[in-house]
Order: sequence, then C-alpha cells, then structure tokens
Amino acid sequence: MAELPPPDTSSPSSLGASDAIRPSPAVPRPPFTFFGLVAAVSLLCDVASKAWAEVELTRRSLLDPLVLVEQHLSFALAYNRGGAWGLLQNASETVRRPFFLVVSMAAIAFIVSLYGKLQPGQRALRWGLPLVLGGALGNLADRITRGSVVDFIDYRASWVESMNQLIASVVSGWHVTDHWPTFNVADISICVGVGLMALDMLLSGRRNHPGARRETRGESERPSSSPQPAR
Repeated sequence: MAELPPPDTSSPSSLGASDAIRPSPAVPRPPFTFFGLVAAVSLLCDVASKAWAEVELTRRSLLDPLVLVEQHLSFALAYNRGGAWGLLQNASETVRRPFFLVVSMAAIAFIVSLYGKLQPGQRALRWGLPLVLGGALGNLADRITRGSVVDFIDYRASWVESMNQLIASVVSGWHVTDHWPTFNVADISICVGVGLMALDMLLSGRRNHPGARRETRGESERPSSSPQPAR
C-alpha cells in the first residue's frame, strides 16, 4: 500500500481552530515606575533650587545679582505672577489663579494619559513626558503656595536682542532687550520635555512614511532562508 504524504501544515487551512483564533500577544507598555521616578527627580531639583534661591538671593538686590558668566548668565530672584513672557501678569487674582490651575491640571491629566499609551519604541517621548510633568508640578506648587512662580535664572545674549528686534518689526510696541525672560529649573524641564516630544513626532512621521512601511512589509514577506525539512 502506498504511503500517504504528511499533511501540509504550512497552509492556513491545515491549522487547527484554536491556532486560527489565537490572539496576538499584548504589546508591553513602559512601566509607570520610570515615569514617576523621572518626574519626581525633576520636581525635587526644581523645589530645591527655588528654596536655595529664596534663601541666598534675598540677601542681594536686583542691582547685585550672583554672576556666573559675565554679561551672559546670572542669578537674580524674581516672582512671576503670570505665565510665560508675563502672560496674564496684570490680570486680577480671581481670573489668573483659576486659569492657571485649570490649565495645569488639564496638562497633567493629558501627560499621564498619553504615557499610558506609549509604544516600546517611543524612547524620546518616554523621557519627555515625565520631564514636562515634573516641571508642571513644580510651577503649580508655586502658584498654590505663593500665588506666583519663583524665577531666578537670568540669561542675556546678543542673539536674544536680535530676535526681539525681529519681533518688534512685526509686533508694534514689543520691548527690545537682550535679556531672556527670567526662568527656573521647572521651565528647563518643560522645554527639554517638549523638545523630546517634538523629536518623537518627527521620528514617528518617518516611521509612518509610505516608503518605510513598504520596506518593512517587504522584509516581513521575504521567504525564510532556513532549509525546509525533506518530504
């Protein structure tokens, strides 16, 4: 009696029902432990630096800053009741405080929600989101406890003056100065985090480019070079 050939298990029709409906493995998400640790370190650095600034720089007047780099970088204590570039600086307390509290809480909720949806390859966003969160919490704590944000890093440069001159040519009444608005460690964390978020958007655009998808699809459809068992 002729021996029947073994069944071809490489075709989908030969697979069992349990194999056909087997769900794909879940994609692991970045742990929130890392998220909380980076945000906590960012917040701690901001709080500690502001405490130092209030103790050390209150002994100095605005005309006697702590100079680090002559004509470029110094420490001088300032309190910002508004937002970036003095946003709502002169608004009443009944408008300013609720506005910044609502905006800060909404940003924090968005950051936490977005981190929970990260994919394993989004390394820039994995660092950027907790940095933004730590900075946002630092400035939010100032608004709750002091009613204003502690700033103490004063930077000035010729390129800042050139930028302000360019803006003044478009915006009437813009103040031209070589001083960058005084900022703090929380602002640095937020700027670095936002920069990493922008980098992730750029990298995501490249990953989603049609050419990149076709290349990935071609590699996945390429036949395996491993030898097949003899039949």
